[in-house]
Amino acid sequence: MRAMTDLTDVTAATPVLLLVAWTALVTAGVCFGRALWQFLGSGVRAVWRGLGPWQTGTGDQRIPLVGQAEPAHLGYWWRQMRVDAWTAAGYGMRVIWTAFSDPWVDRICQNLLHGRRPGGRRGATTATRFLLVVLVAPGTVAGALVGAVLATVLLAAVLAVFALLLALVWLGCAAAVPVLRSVEGGWALARGVRVKCPYPGCYRPVPLAVHRCPNCRAEHGSLRPGRYGVLWHACACGHRLPTTRVAGRGGLTALCPHCDRHLPATVGSTRVVHAPLVGGTSSGKTMLMAAMVEGLHAWARRGDLEVAYASDDDRRDANDLRQELNSTGWAHATTGGQPRALMLTVTRGRRRRLLYLYDPMGESVSEADRVRAQQYLAHADGVVLVADVLADPKVRGRLGTEDTARAGAARPSAQGPWDTYQRLTGELAALTGRRGRLSVATVVTKRDVLDQLVSLPVPGARIDTWLEEIGLGSLVRALGHDFRAARYWAVSAHAATGTGPLESEQRRAAEPVLWLLAASGLGTGALLGPDGGDLGKQRRRRLRPGTEHEKRYTPA
Repeated sequence: MRAMTDLTDVTAATPVLLLVAWTALVTAGVCFGRALWQFLGSGVRAVWRGLGPWQTGTGDQRIPLVGQAEPAHLGYWWRQMRVDAWTAAGYGMRVIWTAFSDPWVDRICQNLLHGRRPGGRRGATTATRFLLVVLVAPGTVAGALVGAVLATVLLAAVLAVFALLLALVWLGCAAAVPVLRSVEGGWALARGVRVKCPYPGCYRPVPLAVHRCPNCRAEHGSLRPGRYGVLWHACACGHRLPTTRVAGRGGLTALCPHCDRHLPATVGSTRVVHAPLVGGTSSGKTMLMAAMVEGLHAWARRGDLEVAYASDDDRRDANDLRQELNSTGWAHATTGGQPRALMLTVTRGRRRRLLYLYDPMGESVSEADRVRAQQYLAHADGVVLVADVLADPKVRGRLGTEDTARAGAARPSAQGPWDTYQRLTGELAALTGRRGRLSVATVVTKRDVLDQLVSLPVPGARIDTWLEEIGLGSLVRALGHDFRAARYWAVSAHAATGTGPLESEQRRAAEPVLWLLAASGLGTGALLGPDGGDLGKQRRRRLRPGTEHEKRYTPA
């Protein structure tokens, strides 16, 4: 009887239990859907906000400035991207469980367990309170808990995909840095772009110039793809600076990193040709350089070239020298120690060169120690040997009385071309280590005086042959032996400068420079006539083996 009674009680209670379970399940399902949507939305929004800031133009205080040497923000990809992603992910997870704790557990479920509605209002009747405590509260807790767990799992999956994408972005940036650097380095190597400082006391290589921010004038010494940015660097002032030539880095003011002086605007994008003028005091170097500059402009007026000064300082120096020659007819002797290069950009067709012309004082080649101090010679691509033959004792010994007076009025140098060459050649080999690969343009100056001398033959088309005839054959043989190629000119700088210059003589004065530029591949050799730019052919013609010509040019 008792078993029958218990079975009857269970059977009678079954509908009640089913109702309770069903109500709890429905409540859990409703709360689960609502909680899942709320938790997942809150987590995603928290992650999104954690990656900010999103207001354009505002600084992010989480990205630190690195020291005083480089006034720029670290690139976001370098480190801050990982930090932000990790902190944003953790913030999103905390928001989900904070929302589960409050309001779901601390407010909604607590109110239900105490017989109050979710908003906190107490149930009207005992039955209502009983239903809230027994039926609704367990389902709400279970639904919110399952919703929080599932929202965490879904957010973790989304964050895993996001982390994969960030890793790809980071790897792309990390790979782009060496690629962009290699491309720029290979481009510079292929074009022969090797920047050297043109200023006295420095003359050092400039692998990367210091670039000045146009907004705040801050100096950036590492403006290239790297940890401060791949394509752009963010200056401390917020201004964006391009890191590559393609992006426009060449438009910024560039400084030498060693001496902090301005470099020409074409630095880093144009091959530099260093052409020092070497000669004794009063040999006519300064006037010859002025004639060369005027000659380049004369070729430009004919449409064969495009010539421009590399900076305002170069234009001002050239104008000052031109005014001095126009007013006095002479150029003062070069003083002041090591020279600053006069820089011009020379363009022919699609090719361009940045020409450095050095005019050192004559005393710099008077002794071996002084020659060794001329550090710009280490970068020479060719040498202009300024030969004042009137300074050579052998030549002066052949002059008659009238010619001696004319030669004295021409202010001959205290050092002859052979002495200049002897002091130059050994130190040049020590400084460059590649003397045999250099070309030398030998320019006999003061031709206007030489044409008036009756004791010497008149310089003809073959200046090297003329030099042998007047007793300087040893110089010709030594130049042919020691250098890659040698070529000779006779120029009257007086006729090419000052008032009423001869344009034909100006163009002749520029030919040595055009010949050296042709050796760099500019294509100016075609302006010099047949074989003008074929240095190898000129050398073979000068040293043709098995002939009397070779014997004449073999050094003693």
